[in-house]
Amino acid sequence: MIVAIEINGELYEREVETRRLLVHFIREDADLTGTHIGCDTGNCGACTVIKDGRAIKSCMMLAVQADGSSIETVESLAGADGDLHPLQQAFSAHHALQCGYCTPGMLMSAKHLLERNPHPSEHEVRRAIQGNICRCTGYVNIVEAIRSVTR
Repeated sequence: MIVAIEINGELYEREVETRRLLVHFIREDADLTGTHIGCDTGNCGACTVIKDGRAIKSCMMLAVQADGSSIETVESLAGADGDLHPLQQAFSAHHALQCGYCTPGMLMSAKHLLERNPHPSEHEVRRAIQGNICRCTGYVNIVEAIRSVTR
Protein backbone atom coordinates (compact mmCIF):
# COMPACT_ATOMS: atom_id res chain seq x y z
CA MET A 1 0.00 0.00 0.00
CA ILE A 2 1.21 3.53 -0.71
CA VAL A 3 1.05 5.94 2.22
CA ALA A 4 1.61 9.69 2.37
CA ILE A 5 2.63 10.95 5.78
CA GLU A 6 3.80 14.45 6.60
CA ILE A 7 6.65 14.30 9.09
CA ASN A 8 8.05 17.54 10.49
CA GLY A 9 6.53 19.46 7.59
CA GLU A 10 7.93 17.21 4.86
CA LEU A 11 5.76 14.77 2.90
CA TYR A 12 6.95 11.16 2.70
CA GLU A 13 5.19 8.95 0.16
CA ARG A 14 6.28 5.35 0.28
CA GLU A 15 5.01 1.91 -0.54
CA VAL A 16 4.82 -0.09 2.68
CA GLU A 17 3.69 -3.49 3.83
CA THR A 18 0.40 -3.21 5.66
CA ARG A 19 2.02 -4.59 8.83
CA ARG A 20 4.84 -1.97 8.94
CA LEU A 21 4.86 -0.04 12.20
CA LEU A 22 4.86 3.74 12.13
CA VAL A 23 8.06 3.82 14.19
CA HIS A 24 9.85 1.81 11.48
CA PHE A 25 8.44 4.09 8.78
CA ILE A 26 9.78 7.12 10.65
CA ARG A 27 13.21 5.62 11.33
CA GLU A 28 13.82 3.68 8.13
CA ASP A 29 11.70 5.22 5.39
CA ALA A 30 11.99 8.85 6.51
CA ASP A 31 15.50 8.31 7.96
CA LEU A 32 14.61 10.18 11.16
CA THR A 33 16.33 8.12 13.82
CA GLY A 34 15.67 10.40 16.79
CA THR A 35 12.52 8.43 17.57
CA HIS A 36 13.75 5.42 19.52
CA ILE A 37 12.48 1.86 19.58
CA GLY A 38 12.48 0.56 23.10
CA CYS A 39 9.98 -2.20 23.68
CA ASP A 40 7.67 -2.58 20.65
CA THR A 41 4.81 -3.09 23.11
CA GLY A 42 3.82 0.49 23.98
CA ASN A 43 5.18 0.28 27.50
CA CYS A 44 8.34 2.42 27.47
CA GLY A 45 7.37 5.55 25.52
CA ALA A 46 10.74 5.95 23.78
CA CYS A 47 8.90 6.10 20.44
CA THR A 48 6.46 8.87 21.42
CA VAL A 49 5.63 11.30 18.61
CA ILE A 50 2.84 13.80 18.07
CA LYS A 51 0.30 12.72 15.45
CA ASP A 52 -2.31 15.26 14.42
CA GLY A 53 -1.91 17.04 17.75
CA ARG A 54 -1.99 13.93 19.98
CA ALA A 55 0.95 12.23 21.66
CA ILE A 56 1.09 8.60 20.54
CA LYS A 57 3.45 5.69 20.82
CA SER A 58 4.53 5.07 17.26
CA CYS A 59 5.28 1.39 17.92
CA MET A 60 1.56 0.89 18.52
CA MET A 61 0.37 2.24 15.18
CA LEU A 62 0.74 0.91 11.69
CA ALA A 63 2.08 3.24 9.02
CA VAL A 64 -1.09 2.67 6.99
CA GLN A 65 -3.13 4.00 9.94
CA ALA A 66 -1.11 7.23 9.77
CA ASP A 67 -1.73 7.74 6.05
CA GLY A 68 -2.69 11.39 5.51
CA SER A 69 -1.55 12.39 8.99
CA SER A 70 0.87 15.00 10.23
CA ILE A 71 3.59 13.72 12.55
CA GLU A 72 6.05 15.64 14.69
CA THR A 73 9.20 13.88 15.87
CA VAL A 74 11.97 15.00 18.19
CA GLU A 75 13.85 16.32 15.14
CA SER A 76 11.18 19.01 14.83
CA LEU A 77 12.20 20.62 18.12
CA ALA A 78 15.51 22.23 17.16
CA GLY A 79 15.34 25.31 14.96
CA ALA A 80 16.54 25.37 11.37
CA ASP A 81 19.60 27.24 12.61
CA GLY A 82 20.39 24.42 15.04
CA ASP A 83 19.25 26.28 18.15
CA LEU A 84 17.82 23.93 20.72
CA HIS A 85 14.18 24.10 21.74
CA PRO A 86 13.64 25.43 25.28
CA LEU A 87 12.74 21.91 26.42
CA GLN A 88 15.99 20.53 25.05
CA GLN A 89 17.92 23.34 26.73
CA ALA A 90 16.10 22.65 30.01
CA PHE A 91 16.84 18.92 29.87
CA SER A 92 20.52 19.74 29.47
CA ALA A 93 20.59 22.45 32.14
CA HIS A 94 18.74 20.32 34.69
CA HIS A 95 20.66 17.10 33.99
CA ALA A 96 17.41 15.44 32.96
CA LEU A 97 19.11 12.84 30.84
CA GLN A 98 21.78 10.29 31.33
CA CYS A 99 21.80 7.51 28.77
CA GLY A 100 19.39 9.54 26.61
CA TYR A 101 17.34 6.61 25.40
CA CYS A 102 14.05 7.85 26.82
CA THR A 103 14.77 11.50 26.06
CA PRO A 104 13.08 11.81 22.63
CA GLY A 105 9.84 10.33 23.97
CA MET A 106 10.02 12.43 27.14
CA LEU A 107 10.58 15.59 25.10
CA MET A 108 7.63 14.87 22.82
CA SER A 109 5.33 14.05 25.75
CA ALA A 110 6.45 17.28 27.44
CA LYS A 111 5.90 19.30 24.26
CA HIS A 112 2.42 17.86 23.92
CA LEU A 113 1.63 18.74 27.54
CA LEU A 114 2.94 22.29 27.27
CA GLU A 115 0.97 22.93 24.08
CA ARG A 116 -2.23 22.06 25.96
CA ASN A 117 -1.24 23.40 29.37
CA PRO A 118 1.52 26.04 29.39
CA HIS A 119 1.72 26.16 33.21
CA PRO A 120 1.30 22.59 34.50
CA SER A 121 1.66 21.63 38.13
CA GLU A 122 4.19 19.02 39.19
CA HIS A 123 1.36 16.50 39.36
CA GLU A 124 0.26 17.35 35.80
CA VAL A 125 3.82 16.97 34.51
CA ARG A 126 4.20 13.61 36.22
CA ARG A 127 0.88 12.47 34.80
CA ALA A 128 1.85 13.60 31.28
CA ILE A 129 5.07 11.57 31.30
CA GLN A 130 3.68 8.52 33.10
CA GLY A 131 3.79 6.55 29.84
CA ASN A 132 7.52 7.18 29.45
CA ILE A 133 9.97 5.02 31.33
CA CYS A 134 13.38 6.31 32.39
CA ARG A 135 15.74 3.86 34.00
CA CYS A 136 18.45 6.38 34.85
CA THR A 137 17.32 9.64 36.43
CA GLY A 138 14.46 8.81 38.76
CA TYR A 139 12.29 11.49 37.09
CA VAL A 140 13.06 14.31 39.55
CA ASN A 141 15.31 16.18 37.12
CA ILE A 142 13.01 15.46 34.19
CA VAL A 143 10.03 16.95 35.99
CA GLU A 144 12.10 19.94 37.11
CA ALA A 145 13.34 20.52 33.55
CA ILE A 146 9.81 20.49 32.13
CA ARG A 147 8.51 22.79 34.83
CA SER A 148 11.41 25.22 34.36
CA VAL A 149 10.25 25.93 30.81
CA THR A 150 6.95 27.23 32.17
CA ARG A 151 8.40 29.74 34.63
